[in-house]
Amino acid sequence: MRQHEIDGGARKAVFSPVDNRARVDAVVRRIGDAIELGLLADGEQLPGETELAGQLGVSTVTLREALMALRQQGLVTTRRGRGGGSFVSLPEVPADDRLKARLRGWSTDELRDLGDHWAALSGAAARLAADRTEPEELDPLRRTAEDLAQAVDAGARSRLYGRFHVELAAAAQSARLTREQVALQSEVGALLCLVLADDAYREEVAERHRAVISAVQDGAHESAGTLAERCVRDATARLVAVRLSL
Repeated sequence: MRQHEIDGGARKAVFSPVDNRARVDAVVRRIGDAIELGLLADGEQLPGETELAGQLGVSTVTLREALMALRQQGLVTTRRGRGGGSFVSLPEVPADDRLKARLRGWSTDELRDLGDHWAALSGAAARLAADRTEPEELDPLRRTAEDLAQAVDAGARSRLYGRFHVELAAAAQSARLTREQVALQSEVGALLCLVLADDAYREEVAERHRAVISAVQDGAHESAGTLAERCVRDATARLVAVRLSL
């Protein structure tokens, strides 16, 4: 998906001021999460240091420390000279065994608790979006749902799944919900590769996302919320099943 096709509300949340606590870590997490989710496109140039520091509400010194950490993580590259700057570097999809090792770090109770939190966020976002959003403002969600339906590899599918829920929060016109979704996706997003590799489930998820969009467009806030919650709970249940099989 090209940069101009990504929902503006979700992107605005990426560059809104960070919390006062541990600002370097907050900037690293904010930008890193956005890159992992694909909200910032591979190869995209970040705003200049002065502009970006102003958008995030931090000093240029703090921003430079954060960019250094992002470079060390392989999420940002810096070019010097004319046409230089900081550019997004989309990480490779983690190998299957690495993802399973990461999943082993979660207990089933922790996964279920995470799923409860995620479902509450997405359900609330869908209900608010149904009350607040005009039909034409749902175009980013429609594009993401269709991109998911056509995505071939599990990594792209997991990013699109997460992006859908971030854009749903943006459609709710809630910056706080959007930031919460971005942060949550950094915890669970890559793990969805383990369940979205299945083509049949990918198609099922795409249909679930289309149903959420239809309910939001119709202003059916309770149906929209319930559908979004069910989508998340099903994904969580599948992750729990994989965890139990390890």
